[in-house]
Amino acid sequence: MTKRYWIGVALLITIVLTIGIVLESLQEEPIGREQQTVNRVLGNTDTAGYARAIQPRNFQFPYDHGPHPAFKTEWWYLTGNVTDVSGQRFGYQFTIFRTAMVPKPGTQNNTWLTNQVYMGHLAVSDISRERFYHFERFSRSNNQLAGARRIPLKVWLENWQLYTAQADTGGSIPPMHLRASNQTIGLDLHLQNSKPPVLQGDRGLSQKGPQPGNASYYYTLPRLTTRGTFTIHDETFKVEGLSWLDREWSTSALDTNQVGWDWFALQLDNGIDIMYYQIRQRGNRVDPHSKGSIVFADGDYELLSREQVRLEVLDHWQSPRGGGYPAEWNLRIPAHQTVLHIEPAMADQELDVSLRYWEGAVQIKGTYQEKAITGKGYVELTGYAEAP
Repeated sequence: MTKRYWIGVALLITIVLTIGIVLESLQEEPIGREQQTVNRVLGNTDTAGYARAIQPRNFQFPYDHGPHPAFKTEWWYLTGNVTDVSGQRFGYQFTIFRTAMVPKPGTQNNTWLTNQVYMGHLAVSDISRERFYHFERFSRSNNQLAGARRIPLKVWLENWQLYTAQADTGGSIPPMHLRASNQTIGLDLHLQNSKPPVLQGDRGLSQKGPQPGNASYYYTLPRLTTRGTFTIHDETFKVEGLSWLDREWSTSALDTNQVGWDWFALQLDNGIDIMYYQIRQRGNRVDPHSKGSIVFADGDYELLSREQVRLEVLDHWQSPRGGGYPAEWNLRIPAHQTVLHIEPAMADQELDVSLRYWEGAVQIKGTYQEKAITGKGYVELTGYAEAP
């Protein structure tokens, strides 16, 4: 959804500019060195030559799991909650962003020259021991350092990769593998989809602002059965649980008055999944383009408008790095007799990277149609704190 768009774009642009790679040779004018903001990155600027999300499209799978290089930015975004055999709980986030710095690659005969840059985020929440690990990585796409292909799917940034072993299964979602590691943590997970894709917004066209093109193409796989291993330092844990995949691509999305968002991906123990993102305008006003969906146990789903969801902030957490975030919520969907109380599984799950934001595992309890329910999920909060 919109949530990741300006994170990915701003991170990629900022890092690419600081290392001064050859992408500048593709520009008509030198790239500015100032820090990117959500308004400047996602507004209706610098869109010439790129495809834009203007009207609903016919999604095709497995084709649309792969890259869409005609658009400026897209991402493959996984979050999940898992436990080991002893009951220790972990959360994880794995993201690969792709950004085109200019619409088309250069024509020079240079194997290092490219218009595509990739950024990765990898985070693990060791909830039982209240430890949070997060890492950032980036590379240009040439010489196999990073890239994305469609069939069979493979998205990679060095040894961080999401891929499928099967080329095609007649339009279904083949099992995926996630492998990523560095000196501190490692993930080796098998992901099996259990529900059809959810097309967010108008048949997958997720409008974020009032102008044509202030939108993205957005679909979700809300319930992926997950098994594999986590490695933290020299310990390896055999884990299982559930993951959530968001896929989105666009060229511009936000309006100039929009400053951030709160995104919720909630997996309830009765098989129901809920997504809701609340875009914030200046002055902390809720934007009318906030929206979500409720996915039932059989895979059917209904879209949710801003008016159908009531989100109440109950508490805040102050970051030791400066700034503060909401830290406890009540989320109500009266039409579905749903009342959920949401709390972070641990307080400090802030990614202190090129653009600072909070994204972490949460726990849920409440009622659905007057029956007690529990669950787990992930929440992302952007626009509350600045990067150093």
